Amino acid sequence: MQVSEKDVEQLAFLSRLDLTAEDKAVYTKSLNAILDYLAMLKKLDTAAVEPAAHVLPIKNVFREDKLRQSLDREQVLANAAEVGEGAFVVPRIV
Repeated sequence: MQVSEKDVEQLAFLSRLDLTAEDKAVYTKSLNAILDYLAMLKKLDTAAVEPAAHVLPIKNVFREDKLRQSLDREQVLANAAEVGEGAFVVPRIV
């Protein structure tokens, strides 16, 4: 499948682009080069290649959830700059 200048004009119209005649010729040539490369790739035998979602192997790095004792409120707030009503006091942002 080849792209014509008329196709590039239509695409430019839909994209709200104002292209010069030189731009249309350049884009037509570039798009045709891309399509030629894709056609070449379609000829390759990929029957033995497994589909992959990622290039690198990915493993689950989540730890197992375990129920455990949490820290005391006094221990958590011990190094706080300012404490009010048993919680951290921070500057108002909004």
